[in-house]
Amino acid sequence: MKITIPILLLALAIGASAAQATEPGQSQKPLPAADCINTGQINEWHVVDPRTAIVRTGPRRYLVTLRSACPRLGMPPAGLIFRPSPSNAVNNRGRICGEVGETVRSRRQPPCAIESVSRIDKARFDRLRAHAMHHGSAADQPTTLPSHR
Repeated sequence: MKITIPILLLALAIGASAAQATEPGQSQKPLPAADCINTGQINEWHVVDPRTAIVRTGPRRYLVTLRSACPRLGMPPAGLIFRPSPSNAVNNRGRICGEVGETVRSRRQPPCAIESVSRIDKARFDRLRAHAMHHGSAADQPTTLPSHR
């Protein structure tokens, strides 16, 4: 069987584009430290659906995607409690960047693993906010970071 050059090039191109695509369940790259969510500055939050929340810290707006559905997230008593990864708790002052080990929860929702965090513009934030299921004016954040030994 003889393989022609055009067919070989087509197969290589398809394989390369498939390798670059993000597969379901695969996380995006974490945000750089300067762009992460500063949990002490959260002004408002909205739970859009069981896998999506949006957060605003002053002029910055974020989309937080969870690894799996968290159906009670944001339910009364209202509040979102973000927990940084152990390395961010120490090295990045507890900021949420979309790294492995970060979680968010409500008082009646066990911790939910964060899949990714990304910055979004005001227009997208406003569109998502219009469809949100739960809202809050600030997040319930611990005043001290947990110690990691």
